[in-house]
Amino acid sequence: MHADIVVLPGDGIGPEIVAATLPVLEAVASRFGHAFSFAEHDIGGIAIDRHGVPLPDATLEAARAADAVLLGAVGGPKWSDPKAKVRPEQGLLAIRKALGLFANLRPVRPHAAALDASPIKAELLAGVDIVVVRELTGGIYFGDKTRSDTDATDLCRYSVAEVERVVRRAAALARQRRGHLTSVDKANVLETSRLWRDVATRVMREEFPDVTLEHQLVDSMAMHLLSKPRAYDVIVTENMFGDILTDEASMLAGSLGLLASASLGDGKVGIYEPIHGSAPDIAGKGIANPYATILSAAMLLRHSLGLEAEAAAIEAAVSAALDARVFTADLAPSGQSVGTTQAAQAVIDRLG
Repeated sequence: MHADIVVLPGDGIGPEIVAATLPVLEAVASRFGHAFSFAEHDIGGIAIDRHGVPLPDATLEAARAADAVLLGAVGGPKWSDPKAKVRPEQGLLAIRKALGLFANLRPVRPHAAALDASPIKAELLAGVDIVVVRELTGGIYFGDKTRSDTDATDLCRYSVAEVERVVRRAAALARQRRGHLTSVDKANVLETSRLWRDVATRVMREEFPDVTLEHQLVDSMAMHLLSKPRAYDVIVTENMFGDILTDEASMLAGSLGLLASASLGDGKVGIYEPIHGSAPDIAGKGIANPYATILSAAMLLRHSLGLEAEAAAIEAAVSAALDARVFTADLAPSGQSVGTTQAAQAVIDRLG
């Protein structure tokens, strides 16, 4: 097959990890008889510098016409003034909204070879296999905001339809896995969470009676996620809670550098990106971990292009590289480590 992939390197280590990932996709295309075309565009801080906006029209138009989007990272200290009217993160929020990408899938499956990199006891991590589904286009991040000399407000708003569609996506995923969905809210305090819980309960009862539904308050979930992570299969939650919980869940994997994500809507176009951010402190040093971006590319193949065997081949190759202890500095802080391009090459060398 032929696929057009828009590439958004972004800021910080984004260009390095994306540059390391494209040869992996090219190797997959060669081995499986596909043709992938890559078109690079600006987003985030570099787009502000070059175009004055974090999401240029040309970037959005290209993304809308593409089969999928591979993104590196946005942001950095150069653009970090919270009072600035134009910030890199606005580009990421805007492209997700414009493409209708309402569900962010973040798998967490600790690899045995990387357990020593996690601060969590290894015996708690064996067998952990979680997918967090984060609602992506609603909630407090997108609500009306005010600011005066004496106070500030951020409106958190959810509609029934917004909750229904993300719960359906998460429940369908749970049905394909182990049949257990945990819905996370703060229904003892927040009205939006009470709506969330009511809608989730109804959708599951009417449409997914074969999937077990569990409700958890977000504060207790934060504790259980680290104390008994094997108890969970698919977790669905609202935007801000999902943002926080998935960063916490990175501790289960040992490093943010191992966690991929897919932002999906009702169509085939999705945005695929590592969850770790732009890491400006190591940008340009050639030591960034590319595995999360490479695993995001595997999700791209699976969810946007329907290439399951190809996606599995990348995942198996990353696993084999980790088995061989091909570790970047984040995974081997006091041991022998390799650079970004060497880690990516180790994956290419192990592609089946």
